[in-house]
Amino acid sequence: MSRPEGSVERAYEALRKMAISFEFKPGERLNETVLTKRLDVSRTPLREALNRLVSEGFLTFELGKGFFCRPLSPEKVFELYQLRCALETEALIRAIESAADQDIDAVISYLDEVEKSYSACTDLDELLRMDEEFHIKLASLSRNSELIRLLCNVNERIRYVRIINLRLLQVRRADGSTDQASMSAHRAILEAVKARNVDKAVAALRSHIERRSEQTVELVRVAYSQLYVPGV
Repeated sequence: MSRPEGSVERAYEALRKMAISFEFKPGERLNETVLTKRLDVSRTPLREALNRLVSEGFLTFELGKGFFCRPLSPEKVFELYQLRCALETEALIRAIESAADQDIDAVISYLDEVEKSYSACTDLDELLRMDEEFHIKLASLSRNSELIRLLCNVNERIRYVRIINLRLLQVRRADGSTDQASMSAHRAILEAVKARNVDKAVAALRSHIERRSEQTVELVRVAYSQLYVPGV
């Protein structure tokens, strides 16, 4: 029999992946009996894992009703994009102030390595993985582990919507209505960091990651259509 803490971690990892990908539909009440059987855990470790996910923003809890999947609303997604932008901006400023030249050069070398494969890649999950990895490496130049922890959490909570955004970009590129995928925006940010130019770096970062409210509304609309009518 597995140790209780092992059961909690196993249930947590499985449930987190399900929540990130919205395998639970937005606002859906989770059936704990079904989940204990599916994950092969008892009710106590399942509850511990669910409560942990509530504290991290992936689920919600209502007294007397139970656990629910987090909502997928334009307002909430927009708030998370704003939070991502705020975290990355702060990390960027701290990095320019204190990062060693060799550490900045290491991120530049990483970008040199992945740029060609990024441009040629058509796998959405891999594209997003490379993009997230670049932004985490960039933010890590700040040497603030708590900031990185928060940024990773935000990235996971908007990952589904970002996949939708990448899918829309692929369609538009196929139609010739937008430019070919590239990491040129990443390059512009790094060049400003290398030059220790805070204003230019922040402007380049915000231009790259900020979303307008109407863009967010459209992304959430498409996300719902994919959740309930896949392929639409």
